Amino acid sequence: MRIAVEGCTHGELDKIYSTVQELETKQGYKIDLLLCCGDFQSTRNLTDLKCMACPDKYKDMCSFYRYYSGEKLAPVLTVFIGGNHEASNYLQELAYGGWVAPNIYYLGYAGVINVNGVRIGGMSGIYKGFDYLFGHFEKPPYDDNTMRSCYHIRNVDVFRLKQLASNPPHIMLSHDWPRSVTNYGNTDQLMRFKKHFKDEIEQDKLGSPPTKEVLDVLKPEYWFSAHLHCKFAALVEHEDGSATKFLALDKCLPGRRFLQVVELGEPVGENDEIVLRYDKTWLAVLKSTNHLTSVERKTRYTPGPGSNERFDFQPTEAEIREIKELFKDDFEIPFNFEQSALAFKPTGARINMSQVKQPEATVNRQTTELCKKLGILDPMALLVGSPKRCTPGVPAMYLRNYVNEKETNLSMNSTFNPDEISLNEDEEIDDDDVDDVLVETVEEKTSDSSVPRTPISLPVPQLDNDDVDLVAVLDSTDKSSLETVLDSSDKSSLDTSQDNIFFIDKNPNETDSEKSADFTKPDPPRTRPDDPPVKKLKRRNASLYSAEDQD
Repeated sequence: MRIAVEGCTHGELDKIYSTVQELETKQGYKIDLLLCCGDFQSTRNLTDLKCMACPDKYKDMCSFYRYYSGEKLAPVLTVFIGGNHEASNYLQELAYGGWVAPNIYYLGYAGVINVNGVRIGGMSGIYKGFDYLFGHFEKPPYDDNTMRSCYHIRNVDVFRLKQLASNPPHIMLSHDWPRSVTNYGNTDQLMRFKKHFKDEIEQDKLGSPPTKEVLDVLKPEYWFSAHLHCKFAALVEHEDGSATKFLALDKCLPGRRFLQVVELGEPVGENDEIVLRYDKTWLAVLKSTNHLTSVERKTRYTPGPGSNERFDFQPTEAEIREIKELFKDDFEIPFNFEQSALAFKPTGARINMSQVKQPEATVNRQTTELCKKLGILDPMALLVGSPKRCTPGVPAMYLRNYVNEKETNLSMNSTFNPDEISLNEDEEIDDDDVDDVLVETVEEKTSDSSVPRTPISLPVPQLDNDDVDLVAVLDSTDKSSLETVLDSSDKSSLDTSQDNIFFIDKNPNETDSEKSADFTKPDPPRTRPDDPPVKKLKRRNASLYSAEDQD
């Protein structure tokens, strides 16, 4: 199966699908599946957009709503995880995954699915130590704190993924990079293109500790990430002699390396159907750890060795057998998508986001049906106080513990952290804008133009014969192709037809070895006489991945 992987989507579905289709035409093959590594931005309307954590001036509807309304159909089956710029209210309805639009599937807070024999897992959000031990307590309408904490990963989701150690997925997706993954790639080259990473790399603070835990336990064949807006390859060697091919990808912009193609599993014939299936091992874990589900803003520890309760939830044969009986051995994910909100309709009028109100929390029928079938709790149903939409047979007292709990005063321990922003490496943002930024620059330049343009209105990438490097396929059985990329100290040894890169090259005068580098080049200096001088980056996210609680 031929799988395309994309970095940060930032709502640019039209441009990504166009790039995929032009790649298919140029290469003469069919992409069977598209995986997106977060910041997907599945905004159906303005109220969804209001729930996205960034200043209003950076918010744009982009193109997802056209796929949600049915105006357009995704040309390739798309699976994605969440990042830190999302329509969080919509994704919270699908805690265990579900269809957000026809042909577009979300993996949930954490999840594993089976696509034609290839098992794909993912964990949504980013890591923040001060929220890690809490339940998923947030619900819309959000305040400034919960709008951000709702996309912070939680220990229960990490714990559940680690129960797959004996049967790990082939592919894992995360928005964050795993902590210390830079030790296994060309760190010097990374720091040349991302100079502000230097201190974090040297102090081993770049990346997420829980994500590293999952990587070390599961040891999947592939791991893909995004978030830091650059391309970086690594070959992570594990103690048992196995290795994980890690690749981080950029965001969808001209001149950026945001798309990669891999081949895994059995070839898909022209008339073969691509089918999403639930993973029975993952379903067994969800069912057996249902009692760990929490929607409280209280510290909840997961069980471990030495406790008086079960701590190893790797599914037993009996638990797998029970799942097979519940699903009658039919694990195909039903297409039970239905529009639960009105889709945006552009009028051409200027949108004033300050006049838009957030929606109320709602449950989603897809989650309701899955939870009833498995006999587990629906977190959002607990939050909105809808026991009937939870699980049959759950004691009423247990539900009341959630539904009637008094609201916690969030201002006593704010989860807002100005270090959480993701600055663009080419621009400085004023102190007034210290907030999560959707698109981290005031203006963006393509390398072949001196005209500033906003990053939310980019031209569709063009693939001309003379200006594109296409390398696309990593042979899953041959690690030498990835090792060649990592050994870039001797660039003369690189074969540009096997450099694992797909990017749109807007600077045809650069050398082949420069094109083979794995990282985004900074934009060229301004050349117009009346242009202001280029500002130096003022680093604000040095504590982005701090494991300690912060004020």
